Amino acid sequence: MFEDNVLQRDEPTLECVESPQSVPASHEPSGKSDKQDVIMRAPSPHESPAAKDPPSPPQATRKERHSGFPHRRPVVSAIGALLLAAALGAGYVYLDNSEHFQSTDDAFIAARQSSLAPKVSGYITAVPVTDNEHVSAGDVIARIDDRDYRIALEQAEAQVAAARASIANIDAQLDVQQAQISANQAQVDQAQAALVFAEQQAARYEHLEQTGYGTVQNAQQYTSQLHQQQAALASAQATLRLAQRQVEALKAQRNSAVASLAQAQAQRDQAQLNLSYTTVTAAQPGRVVNLTAAVGQFAQPGTSLTMFVPDQIWVTANFKEIQLDHMRPGDPATLAIDAYPERKIHGHIESVQPGSGTAFSLLPAQNATGNYVKIVQRVPVKIVMDDPPTDVAIGPGISVVPTVRVDLRPSLYERLRRYL
Repeated sequence: MFEDNVLQRDEPTLECVESPQSVPASHEPSGKSDKQDVIMRAPSPHESPAAKDPPSPPQATRKERHSGFPHRRPVVSAIGALLLAAALGAGYVYLDNSEHFQSTDDAFIAARQSSLAPKVSGYITAVPVTDNEHVSAGDVIARIDDRDYRIALEQAEAQVAAARASIANIDAQLDVQQAQISANQAQVDQAQAALVFAEQQAARYEHLEQTGYGTVQNAQQYTSQLHQQQAALASAQATLRLAQRQVEALKAQRNSAVASLAQAQAQRDQAQLNLSYTTVTAAQPGRVVNLTAAVGQFAQPGTSLTMFVPDQIWVTANFKEIQLDHMRPGDPATLAIDAYPERKIHGHIESVQPGSGTAFSLLPAQNATGNYVKIVQRVPVKIVMDDPPTDVAIGPGISVVPTVRVDLRPSLYERLRRYL
């Protein structure tokens, strides 16, 4: 190549050839092992003095072309190598750290929200709460006019009092009947004593009549008295049994009165419950959401007055099934709420649903029919907050990005941070 540059002179001159010289190794083209001759031509008499000087070989150009970029830019090359090594190291550290965690953006806050509705009908007289207000357990949400229910309670209490009075009356009758039984028992004892004497008299006069010392009239008279005393004893015994049977009847009446009292008490308790139902209260701490109750509104049983979101909330994270290999209940998690990105909430996995979300849907997938295309399923995972925020309002439906630590061993990044 360099020879061509020298031999491009096409002027008719006398040429001389120098003795062959070996070209230095630094100027020798790569891939050639033989030596080349450098042909120099004689200067022409018509040329200028400047043209008489032979040009020197382009050694600098040959060095630049045959030396690599690291030789021409050593500092830049060193910096690039360091950056490449740093990038590879950072990539390895990142991959090692990411293997200790599993995350998803398909996660939302969930709660068992419910609708608060009255159990009795009536006009609403007071609504002491407002929208999105936090209430405690037992706080009043709405009041219904209770005058009708107070009257019903008073009637039920009067029926209870009447049933108790009936029982007291029957108890008094039982006491009287016991006294009557005692009197009849005395009559029976008296009749038995008289019967014994009549038997003795009749036997005595019958013996006298048989021996001839007594008259027939006396014997017949005392025999008749014996029969009368026997009849008197039977009558007294029958009266005693009648009094005793009357006690059984009174006891049955008392049992009926006791049942009536229980029924009256149940009606009174129901009236008390109906009266208590006129005050709609919160069963647990939470927030009043979507309040529709208003003073003067006629509330029907079961009509929604407001939605209630309890304080007990959690996160339902729909992880892919391929992310559940090392995920277990109790694994720690970090929650990032989209509404409050500056907050980091700590929690832990409470449970993993035994089945995909589509398996419990209204229309589950039927993979046994038709063509089948495998799709990665998502499994709901329940994550409970260890330190839920109390100064901000969060509720069902808010997006969350949970990051679950599935490997408790420290990663390389964490070890480096600890040492550095």
